[in-house]
Amino acid sequence: MKSFALAPAALALLLASPSFASELHGTRWLTANGSGIIRLEACGNKTCGRIVGPGPKADKNAPTTDTKNPDPKLRTRPIVGMAILTGFTAQTDGKYTGGQIYDPTEGKLYRSEFRMKRDGKLEVKGCVGPICIGQTWTPAS
Repeated sequence: MKSFALAPAALALLLASPSFASELHGTRWLTANGSGIIRLEACGNKTCGRIVGPGPKADKNAPTTDTKNPDPKLRTRPIVGMAILTGFTAQTDGKYTGGQIYDPTEGKLYRSEFRMKRDGKLEVKGCVGPICIGQTWTPAS
């Protein structure tokens, strides 16, 4: 009887574990405007997302380095390879929270969260204060 009482607690721990979070690790996503491809991956015990290449609608004349970064020392770092999603923790409800998203076109950092939608797309939100604006990213081939 005791083993049945422990089953829900064990299930909750399993769902909150990094192995549950890893289902999205290694997946690639096309940003909403089609300008970039982001790969989700493990960064320590958190989840992050790196720009792995331009998308089909990328501006051919766009800067290849982080020219808008407020820190002059970072303005020469390449866009490809840059982590733009950082510090996310998987929640048992499927959301990834507690992270930030960096917009290299503006050089700004926003509080962020994301989740996989039922249609297989990724809903990504960037927030300033209580206001969040969302985008839908699609799986990249």
